[in-house]
Amino acid sequence: MKHYPDVVSSKLPNTGTSIFAVMSQLATEQGAVNLSQGFPDFEVSPVLIELVAKAMHDGHNQYAPMPGLPKLREAIAEKTSRLYGAEYDPDTEITVTAGATQAIFAAITAFVKEDDEVIVFEPAYDSYVPAIKLNGGTAITCKLKAPHYRADWDEVRRLVSSRTKMIIINTPHNPTGTILEKEDLLQLQKIVLNNGIMVLSDEVYEHIIFEGKRHESVCRYPALAERSIVTCSFGKTFHATGWKTGYCVAPANLMKEIRKTHQFMVFCSNTPVQHALTEYLQKPEHYEGLGPFYQVKRDFFLKALEGSRFTFTPAMGTYFQQLNYEAISDEDEMAFAERLIKEHKVAGVPTSSFYNKTHNSHMLRFCFAKSEETLQKAADILCKI
Repeated sequence: MKHYPDVVSSKLPNTGTSIFAVMSQLATEQGAVNLSQGFPDFEVSPVLIELVAKAMHDGHNQYAPMPGLPKLREAIAEKTSRLYGAEYDPDTEITVTAGATQAIFAAITAFVKEDDEVIVFEPAYDSYVPAIKLNGGTAITCKLKAPHYRADWDEVRRLVSSRTKMIIINTPHNPTGTILEKEDLLQLQKIVLNNGIMVLSDEVYEHIIFEGKRHESVCRYPALAERSIVTCSFGKTFHATGWKTGYCVAPANLMKEIRKTHQFMVFCSNTPVQHALTEYLQKPEHYEGLGPFYQVKRDFFLKALEGSRFTFTPAMGTYFQQLNYEAISDEDEMAFAERLIKEHKVAGVPTSSFYNKTHNSHMLRFCFAKSEETLQKAADILCKI
């Protein structure tokens, strides 16, 4: 077919395929143990699968209401109230989405206009900056401080300008595994209240938090919540990332605008999955034990790495662990990650891919949402490097 390059003008000229897809494909080609992409290699609860199948057999296979099934939104409201003491109206303040990434894109599209600025903490999940750019905004990056990747709120204050529309936070944090503490949320609250800025809080790993720590959701802070959008993921919580079902909560005046963009992106999310989740959420034990469950996996993986030359600070949340390879090689992260796959058959993700500009801290991110057999196999290889 003949190409007409003069009609092509990319809105994301410097953006390629997601690093997760790239590394997973390379891992498949090389037959490597894949700890790069963030998905479990163990099964979804058979109870939940049966509920989805039942919903299909019962005929729930057509469009759901645009904001989500009313009963599911009611279950989300109850869950949010019980966990965080925050009351959201199921009719006007909760929307079920096709995954949290879609919720994030819908929220950014709803509010970010040309020349608006959005403060983003780096390293950052890779969907934030492209969504900002596609809507004509400018991402203003604030680097989290290694090795503990704490936010410098004084720096955030210096970055705030008259054009700042939004601040995006992510806790527990992908890729570093750190969490925001109460003091962080109070500092953020002071900043946005003084400047009239909205907050987009990515909380997809809300239930995967370790050492008995409390998840500091934006929802816990009323003055902050009234100007915030919170996105969450059923896929992360219930080991079903391929179902791409999540939700967002926000005050009615913000949700009204988000739904305007949501309806033209996907209209609604998967109907039988929504029916199944409505029933599954009635038992909080399905997600309340998630932190201890993944802490066991984190500890197993790190203990198996004790004889390696990799160094680390244990993740406090998510199902990702960063490993520092500085004692092994001075290669940049992408080169080392590729060599690790090709020569040693283990796949991780270079942390540099979570930065907008060239960055090298000799860090790779590994997913430990895997069986012990998979984790042991990967650790045995890493210990020999």
